[in-house]
Amino acid sequence: MATITTWFTLGLLGELLGTAVLAYGYTLVPEEMRKRYLLLIAIPGIAIVAYALMALGFGSIQSGGHTVYVIRYIDWLLTTPLNVWFLALLAGASREDTVKLVVLQALTIVFGFAGAVTPSPISYALFAVGAALFGGVIYLLYRNIAAAAKSTLSDIEISLYRTLRNFVVVLWMVYPVVWLLGAAGLGLMDVETATLVIVYLDVVTKVGFGVIALLAMMDLGSVGETAEEPTAVAGD
Repeated sequence: MATITTWFTLGLLGELLGTAVLAYGYTLVPEEMRKRYLLLIAIPGIAIVAYALMALGFGSIQSGGHTVYVIRYIDWLLTTPLNVWFLALLAGASREDTVKLVVLQALTIVFGFAGAVTPSPISYALFAVGAALFGGVIYLLYRNIAAAAKSTLSDIEISLYRTLRNFVVVLWMVYPVVWLLGAAGLGLMDVETATLVIVYLDVVTKVGFGVIALLAMMDLGSVGETAEEPTAVAGD
């Protein structure tokens, strides 16, 4: 357990540093983007609380002979919908598609947790439902939400949407693999290794997602300022 506590502590430090960087970045992005940008700060900010609790030994239960970190699933239930909500806002998606996207992502986490605390073979059925729901998230991100982005965004903004979408989809697809190989599934991966992998993924997905968006927003702000300069000169 000492090793697991070490991984949780490192995860806490990573989320703290990432949140600090993103909070500073709030002052660097264009004012019209700041309301949306708050979602990027909230994602690792929520994770700080989760990792602090887990590092202190709170938020875990025993189920089916293995440890389930309830706090981790609460973290994901709160943060992963924020990721896809940001993508929907960025793309200018309809309210209907945005709600579908957020709800499907939340249900993916709910069924993943249900599978983790339920004995097999029912656990695998619940996991399969969660995987199918995640398939719906991917479908929306690559079809409806992508279509909205294509019709409303500039080429630079579309590039940002695609980068962030591919970033989270590829990395999030590793989590089900860890679930299957870990204690909740086949038991081929020990708890310490699974914890290390998940901590690494959490920091990269939460902080990396925000940093990529921050850098792109700063570039968009610079482009906007450059475009306004000729107009100002002409007016003079």
